[in-house]
Amino acid sequence: MIHPVRRALAVAASRAPRQFLAASRTTSVRSVRAAAAGSYYSTTSRRLQDAFPSQLENLASSTLPKVVPQVPQTLTEKIVQSYSVGLAPGKKVKSGDYVTLQPHHCMTHDNSWPVAMKFMSIGASKIHDNRQVVMTLDHDVQNKSEANLKKYRQIEEFANTHGVDFYPAGRGIGHQIMVEEGYAWPGTVTVASDSHSNMYGGVGCLGTPMVRTDAASIWATGKTWWQIPPIAKVTFTGLLPPGVTGKDVIVALCGLFNNDDVLNHAIEFTGAEETMRSITVDDRLTIANMTTEWGALSGLFPIDAVLASWMRAKATVTAMEHPELGDKAKFTHAKIDALLENPLVADPGATYAKQLYLNLSTLSPFVAGPNSVKIATPLKDLEAQNLKLDKAYLVSCTNSRASDIAAAARVFKDAAADNNGVIPKVAPGVKFYIAAASILEQKQAEDSGDWQVLLDAGAEPLPSGCGPCIGLGTGLLEPGEIGISASNRNFKGRMGSTDAKAYLASPEVVAASALQGKIAGPGWYQKPEGVEKVIIGEGNGVVEQDKAMSIEDALDKIIAEAESLIAAAETETETSTPSSSSPSSPDSEESLTEILPGFPEAISGEIIFCDADNINTDGIYPGKYTYQDNITPSKMAEVCMENYDPSFGSIARAGDILVTGFNFGCGSSREQAATAILAKQIPLVVSGSFGNIFSRNSINNALMGVEVPKLVQRLREEFGGENKALTKRTGWKLTWDVRRSKVVVEEASGKKWEQKVGELPPNVQEIIARGGLEKWVKSQIEA
Repeated sequence: MIHPVRRALAVAASRAPRQFLAASRTTSVRSVRAAAAGSYYSTTSRRLQDAFPSQLENLASSTLPKVVPQVPQTLTEKIVQSYSVGLAPGKKVKSGDYVTLQPHHCMTHDNSWPVAMKFMSIGASKIHDNRQVVMTLDHDVQNKSEANLKKYRQIEEFANTHGVDFYPAGRGIGHQIMVEEGYAWPGTVTVASDSHSNMYGGVGCLGTPMVRTDAASIWATGKTWWQIPPIAKVTFTGLLPPGVTGKDVIVALCGLFNNDDVLNHAIEFTGAEETMRSITVDDRLTIANMTTEWGALSGLFPIDAVLASWMRAKATVTAMEHPELGDKAKFTHAKIDALLENPLVADPGATYAKQLYLNLSTLSPFVAGPNSVKIATPLKDLEAQNLKLDKAYLVSCTNSRASDIAAAARVFKDAAADNNGVIPKVAPGVKFYIAAASILEQKQAEDSGDWQVLLDAGAEPLPSGCGPCIGLGTGLLEPGEIGISASNRNFKGRMGSTDAKAYLASPEVVAASALQGKIAGPGWYQKPEGVEKVIIGEGNGVVEQDKAMSIEDALDKIIAEAESLIAAAETETETSTPSSSSPSSPDSEESLTEILPGFPEAISGEIIFCDADNINTDGIYPGKYTYQDNITPSKMAEVCMENYDPSFGSIARAGDILVTGFNFGCGSSREQAATAILAKQIPLVVSGSFGNIFSRNSINNALMGVEVPKLVQRLREEFGGENKALTKRTGWKLTWDVRRSKVVVEEASGKKWEQKVGELPPNVQEIIARGGLEKWVKSQIEA
């Protein structure tokens, strides 16, 4: 065999050329290691199943001295390090590690009662740390039905019983409350049972979504599991020109880097001090919020002077308006001093899976849509099309803070100058809806007069809450209508009819469009001299550094190939059997997964193919049903995939295997996206790739899934084309051999082929066999 010392020397020798580069750079790119980080199920070998790999102590060699290298960490890794429990002494967490996470705070909203039901069903009776939990009512606040009001009362009573911080309907959207009340504190991990918890990254807090079952676990134990995603660094250069906003930044990023560039990544935004000063905290919150739509699991901004100034202002206002709170206030100058004394920053030389850059100076106003954030068009191009507008929305946690309301009001104030000083009305036939992100933001807008300006213009006020952004309440899009919104998500059917068209833009573009009756801007954009196109790319945007990193990428590839060859040679040597006295079994030549008693060794069925990428949770399970807690399984089965293809229900059959394109299940954190498929009696979903939160929901709810990109490609070759069906019965059969970690496909022609896939380890089998994580936790409590 190859001796470990020889192997170490070989690898060290291959790494030598890059040591010089490492000394002169600030970051590294190791994209070859990112590819393995997005697999649907853990491929950890059986010997590691009793603990998270990151929590196992490395065994010291008996012949070599133990060396503890100083491992540079990203900002994300440093924050996770601080909130991970049970780590081995000296362990530095890194991307790819599984950790037991004890978040600073956990927020639930209208789903608090379903979470409470899960919490009680597992046998828990007391919240582990009631200071950790926050409950807000924000999604269905316009619904005055007795069933919804009863649920709201149950949530409030539960919160009061357990001493949990509670915010009633109308107080504001949960994510805004988490920020303005200081729960999302810089340098902490704060989670929420909602996909837009990424927003907390705007204030330097690592916000990431959890699902209902995870929230119940946190309530009961204070902890949950998390795998640190691959981490992408996005560098901003230049300065935001006048008339360009944070919304334009994130719409451009979603639309220009639209090939799942940051899918299931944690993002860290960075840039020169001057560049970052041009991005206000409100703009940062908008950008971080919509990293969800970009496909990321978090969007983290630095703890810098811009954030410090914002926090100081809040501390000063709090001290003036509520002097009785003293040091009990959420924002105090003493707390900020402590934060800034030693702020967390990424280490020089920290490893990033991917690096991208955007030159802000080259950016102009952008609009997303229709019905997709991956379609981003310069505003001027849409203005030329004279797209008649039916509805406009200044709503949501993304863009309805006081500064956003002020920008919209300015559009009408400017127009009043040409209207004898009278605030003009919105265009005939257009309805303009406004709802503040929180009652505090609305009060600030009222005090400044901006709220009244919009009311005078004919805007229709809605309660502070999610409302039309999630397809609930007043003002939804009707068939054939065109709407433009300052919110975060424009998936087909999310804001109303699947036959409507929804666009996303900044608050001032929304207001200008409402005023003019077509998609239009206010004319504030000032194009810098010499700018002809948006400058984006891979790297830092600094030519010299990017060239050095490109060289290192090539070296990393060589190193990875060398390590792979050495590991393969070791494996071949170590697993060879010198004795030939006993015949080898068919299984002896391949690695086999242990199958728990009673768990099926294989799952088979006919392939039903939904040929689309980015089928989101609204497409799988419409938002209008999400907060109706009395939906029966038969009804869930009936509406499954309704927004994607209304004919899906009549085509799909029990026992089918659903195959879809890439990034299946992106979007919100609703668990019903998984349970609706189970209600349809489809036991297995196969895709090119999954959205991370859907993967988590699937495991937690006992829906099996596996990624097979080759199958998607082959199906598209056979059934694609201009006239392809949204849902197609293929006549092909798929068998997932769980024991051998492979799928076998039999095409209609009789041709068979197979493909290796990720392992379904016994610990995940056990969760699925129990009927999901909730029932598994209950079994552990009862044991």
